[in-house]
Amino acid sequence: MKEKRIVRNKWLNIRVNENEYKKIHDIYKKTTSQSISEYARTILLQKPVTVKYRNQSADEFLSEMITLKNELNAIGNNYNQAVHRLHILDRIPEIKTWLLVHETMYQSFMKKVKEIQMQMNKIHELWLQK
Repeated sequence: MKEKRIVRNKWLNIRVNENEYKKIHDIYKKTTSQSISEYARTILLQKPVTVKYRNQSADEFLSEMITLKNELNAIGNNYNQAVHRLHILDRIPEIKTWLLVHETMYQSFMKKVKEIQMQMNKIHELWLQK
């Protein structure tokens, strides 16, 4: 069954100065309203306005995790290429050399894993305090 669409054919014009417009627009941007008209109707009809809430610590955590994820992906890609190279080696000395060279890559990977654990512990402790 189709929903009946509400036709809005009446105009309500208001004039504001530049500072008022900027203030109204800034407040509107913090809401979930799709347009400034929708926001104005909601306010004028005294309906509740849903404001977006940003958690600064969660934003910082997410930013750190994205950076660490990208670094881990790069390390993982390098490691996969190295393992592929290992599969095509046919002599023991080459394998020993490969193991020595890629030990640093393994250490780098483990360092990033420890960073992730430390960041998660720090955020966990922060959230427990609230």
